[in-house]
Amino acid sequence: MNRFIFLFLFWELYSLTFIYSQEKHFPFVASLELSSKYMWRGIEYGNAPVAFPMLSYSYKGFNVYAMGAYAFNGSHQEVDLGISYSYRTFCLGISDYYYPSSVGEKDYYFEFSNRSTGHSVETYFTFTPDKVPLWLTLSTYVYGSDKNLSGNQAFSSYIELGYTYNFTNNNMLSLALGANLNKGFYTNYEKGFSVVNITLKYATNFSFGNFKLPVSVSYILNPHKEKSFFTFSLYFNS
Repeated sequence: MNRFIFLFLFWELYSLTFIYSQEKHFPFVASLELSSKYMWRGIEYGNAPVAFPMLSYSYKGFNVYAMGAYAFNGSHQEVDLGISYSYRTFCLGISDYYYPSSVGEKDYYFEFSNRSTGHSVETYFTFTPDKVPLWLTLSTYVYGSDKNLSGNQAFSSYIELGYTYNFTNNNMLSLALGANLNKGFYTNYEKGFSVVNITLKYATNFSFGNFKLPVSVSYILNPHKEKSFFTFSLYFNS
């Protein structure tokens, strides 16, 4: 397993080569999200505004992405890589999350030993039925720095059920309910099944003449930690 992440990165590069051999041009998409706070599955990553630059491409159901997360005050950095395959209403994917220190002197990106790596590898499955505006996500960390209080692989697992309602003019309201399934990092490895994420999100556009800027506001409640948050985000896409 100490070469797991190396093989993952190799597959990413191989996928690029394969797609290039099938098409003359890559279907690249560059995007940037600016958010007032970094929130993910009910977990708060600092209290500073954050930028999420991302580069991705898709081909016949495959999607590969590279994304960063950088807090404006330098308190958090993140580098993520992922690949997924979608078929009709199903999606299977794997993601690698890496969190370098704020200054980087002690970071070793190519340290892949499961005991000492700074990477966390997660697999996930998503189901989005055609006739009902719902989604269901199941995910589990399978490798890396996700260790329980005994120092063993925790296999932190998460389930989320969501509902989306679309208004006119690209206005959308969604509600997500998420819970951890075992003693994982969502509950600091101390408690089993717990609701950790209730998110109500409204997405719309700011209009400036013919230009439309996608924005969203979210109210997030973490019942396990008894915390609530309100965030605002802007989105820019190529």
